[in-house]
Amino acid sequence: MKVLIIGGGGREHTIAWKIARSPKVHQIYCAPGNAGIAEIAECVDIGVMDFDRQAAFAREKGIDLIVVGPDDPLVAGAVDVLEEAGFKVFGPSKAASLLEGSKSFSKDLMKKYGIPTASYEVFDSPEAALSYLETAKMPIVLKVDGLALGKGVLICSTREEAVNGVKTLMVHKQFGSAGNRIVAEEFMTGREVSVLSFVDGKTIKIMTSAQDHKRAKDGDQGLNTGGMGTFSPSPFYTEEVDEFCRRNIYQATVDAMKAEGREFKGIIFFGLMLTEEGPKVLEYNARFGDPETQVVLPRMKNDIVEVFEACIDGSLDQIDLQFEDNAAVCVVLASSGYPEHYEKGYPIDGLEAFKNRNGYFAFHAGTSLDDCGNVVTSGGRVLGVTAVGADLKEARDKAYEAVRWVSFENKYMRQDIGREIVKRAGEE
Repeated sequence: MKVLIIGGGGREHTIAWKIARSPKVHQIYCAPGNAGIAEIAECVDIGVMDFDRQAAFAREKGIDLIVVGPDDPLVAGAVDVLEEAGFKVFGPSKAASLLEGSKSFSKDLMKKYGIPTASYEVFDSPEAALSYLETAKMPIVLKVDGLALGKGVLICSTREEAVNGVKTLMVHKQFGSAGNRIVAEEFMTGREVSVLSFVDGKTIKIMTSAQDHKRAKDGDQGLNTGGMGTFSPSPFYTEEVDEFCRRNIYQATVDAMKAEGREFKGIIFFGLMLTEEGPKVLEYNARFGDPETQVVLPRMKNDIVEVFEACIDGSLDQIDLQFEDNAAVCVVLASSGYPEHYEKGYPIDGLEAFKNRNGYFAFHAGTSLDDCGNVVTSGGRVLGVTAVGADLKEARDKAYEAVRWVSFENKYMRQDIGREIVKRAGEE
């Protein structure tokens, strides 16, 4: 079969790599793709929001399956348009993607159906939000309602910070129209865990756990980013936590969406906070997380195309989803200055070191080919260097060994991805 992937980041490179391992697939296309994806797929210069050109290309090439990766096209209705054009598409509809597209919708959904989450208030004007802050408990979390590349969250320790935060989001519009409405949320403490899942509208199958590092600098300092690294599995995601979440969160979310007339087919990403009162939902995403995908899919045993088809056809209950009993760590190599100002176009050396090395991966996030065919930087997050090992310590050691193989001007990375977990395990 022929597969078209929509997107061009590290998540889509990982998905393309996994799809390429399926014996059912003989041709992969990616729109627009990147330099890494180009090694396993034919990249076409079509934007992720250009649904009509995507449909025309899919018709011309006789595409059998389309996989939509990023949040923007999903929330804008890419799946609806492409399905209407007659294609089999993996991903949630526009109506279902609102689970990620609107923080206020997802919070209201959880409140209505009794799904554990932080207490919150929703504001459509800065005046109302500022009035609320006069008596609100600090610290507090401010979130833009719409999509913001995973960055539209401010943790405010003081009332002054919160007031400035409201102005930043709603008055100065740092994240554009996404901040027309904001959610002010109770600050929760505990361990964060990411759990991805496959959903076919009624059945949900849980993938292995992961943990992201969002802050730009070591020690979880600096600005929020799209993710500076991740590891899988999380030692904090215990059988007890899993049992609680299956009983109170996972299936409850799928059932709630169906009850609201927004049947969900695709990926639900559960961002969880393991609080003293039990696990609570921090956020939902309606697609694979990035860079969580880079550590989850290399551990997955199944043919991903079969799982995609089961989600689309409503037969996910027949899939025995399995993961390797090992671990993976991903260290993001970024351009210095990310997530604010950074330069592009620098040649990347050392990628050939990953060829024919089992358990080592360089998933391209922000790369392109220059006029001479050389791989150059083209984004803030450049590569997700991933390694698989018997346990987290081995995976981490291998990942940090592999980052030394790669060089480009202004290369930047965190040095502590998974360090605390490995240290903690060594002390037990």
